[in-house]
Amino acid sequence: MSVAEFLSDPWNKSHPTYGGSVFNIYPKPEYANSEVLVASLYRAVGFNGQSEAQVPVTGRRFEKAMRNPQSSAKVGSDFPSESWSTVLHSAIESPKTHNQSKRRLLQLTPIVPDVSLYSGSARATEKSWNPGLLVKRMVRLGSMTDGAAEQLWKSLFDALDVTDNDDIWARWLHGEFVKRRQDDFKWAYVPLGDQPDIPFAEKSQLRFPAQQFVRDLKAVIAVKERMTRRQWISLMEAIIRLGCVTHVLWLCDVSDRLWRVAREVLDGAVVPDEEELGDRLFSPTSSYLVHGNPALRIIRNYASSYLVARLGINLLSWHIDPEGQNRNPMLSRGDLRSFLLEVEASVPSLASKNIIGDLNDLHDEHARTLACKKGIGSNLADFGRHALGQRLPANESLRGYDQGYFLKKKGRHASAPWVVSLGPVAILALVHCCLDDVAGPRSVERLCQHLARYRLGVDVDDISNSDFGRNLRMLGLVLDSPDAESGVLLVPPFQASDLSLRARP
Repeated sequence: MSVAEFLSDPWNKSHPTYGGSVFNIYPKPEYANSEVLVASLYRAVGFNGQSEAQVPVTGRRFEKAMRNPQSSAKVGSDFPSESWSTVLHSAIESPKTHNQSKRRLLQLTPIVPDVSLYSGSARATEKSWNPGLLVKRMVRLGSMTDGAAEQLWKSLFDALDVTDNDDIWARWLHGEFVKRRQDDFKWAYVPLGDQPDIPFAEKSQLRFPAQQFVRDLKAVIAVKERMTRRQWISLMEAIIRLGCVTHVLWLCDVSDRLWRVAREVLDGAVVPDEEELGDRLFSPTSSYLVHGNPALRIIRNYASSYLVARLGINLLSWHIDPEGQNRNPMLSRGDLRSFLLEVEASVPSLASKNIIGDLNDLHDEHARTLACKKGIGSNLADFGRHALGQRLPANESLRGYDQGYFLKKKGRHASAPWVVSLGPVAILALVHCCLDDVAGPRSVERLCQHLARYRLGVDVDDISNSDFGRNLRMLGLVLDSPDAESGVLLVPPFQASDLSLRARP
C-alpha cells in the first residue's frame, strides 16, 4: 500500500506495524449494548460456526419456523408452539428502544447459549462487528501467561454452559432451545487462539484495565452457583461492559501518548530510553470517567485523540516502510522505541515529503470523523454510550430493566446529559469483586481503589451523600462504623451460605 493510497482512504487499512499492535483498537468498536456483548461472547467461546453476520438471518429463519403451528411436534417437544412463542416474546424478550420499536426483529435476553444463535448481533443487517473478539484480546492481554489466559477462557466456557447446577428454569429453557437448534450448530469449546500480547516481563510492571477485568471475571465465575442464572448473567454483563469500554479508552490514551512522543521526535527531540518511554506511555493513572460527572464529551475526546494518533502513526509508518514488510507489530516498549528511532532516522527525508502538511490536509478532510460525528469516530462514541449507558426502552414501564449500567441520564428530557452513575447490579458485582480475596468487611475506600484500576474515579468523601452511597445502603452492602477510616465498611454480598442475591436484578 503506497502513501498515496493511504491518503486517499486512511481508515481502510493500518500499516502492519500499528495494525497488528497490542495498542491498536481491534476490532473497530461500534454500537453494542450489554446484551450484545454477552451474546457475542457466547458465540466466540462456544459457537465457532456462527458468525456475527449470520445472526440476523438465522434469527429470522428461527422466528419463521416458530410461527408454524406444527413446529413443536417437528422438533420433538411437548411444549405447544403458541406457548413457546409467549416465552420468546414475553418471558425472555429484551425491551426495544425507541429507534427499534417499529422493527420486526428477535431481541432476546442472552440467558442461555442458544439465544446467541438468533439474537444479539450489533446490527440487524449482515454487517456487524465482533465484540467477542475484543473480549478475547482482553483476556489474553490481562492474563499474566498464555496458559493462564487459556485456562480462564475455558473456565468462562464452562460457566456459560448450562449444567445440572443451573436453576430449573435455565435448564428447561436450554433444553427447549437445543431441541430447536439446527443440526449445523454445536456448542463446543473454542480455544482462545493466538492474540497479540505484551511480553510478561513488561506486563507485570504495568497496570491497565484489562488486568483488573481478568481478575474480576474470575471472581464472577466463582460465584455462579450461589444464585440463579439470570442473576449471574446480570453480574457478568456489568463486568464485561465496564471492562470493554475502559480497555478501549486505555488503548485510545496509549496511542495518543505515543503520537505525542513521535511528534516531539519529528521536531528534533531525542528518543527516550525504554524506561522513560514506558513511564510516559503507561504510568499516568488519571481517571477516564469520574462519578457524577458528564461522560460523553470525555469519551469523544479520547476517541478523537486516538483517531488523530492513528492517522499520524500510520502515515509515518507508510513513509518509513511503504511495503509494510520490514517491521514487526508493536508489542513491547522495545518495539515502540524502535519505531521512534526509525522516525528519528527518517526526519531529514520526512521533512522533504511535507508529512505535516499531509496530516493537516487529512485533519481538514476528515474533520467530522475526528470530531466523532460520523464514521469510525461516531462508532467509537456510540460504543461507549450504549455499552455503559442505561437502556432506555420505548415502553416506559420497562425502564428498570437495565440495572447494571454505569451511565444514566441526569433527567428525563431528551437533552439531559449522561453522567457517570452505577446501577444496583453494577455495584453488587464490583463490591463482590473487590472483596473476593479478603475475609470479612473492608473500608469503602477499597471499592474506590478497585474502580480506580478501571480508571473510574470515585471520591470516597462524596459517597455518603450520593446515589452511590444510597444504593450501597439499599442493597445492604455497608455497615456504618465510626472506627473505620472512612466511617463505612463494605460487607461481602455473597457469603458461602447465601442461596441468592440480596436484591434480584
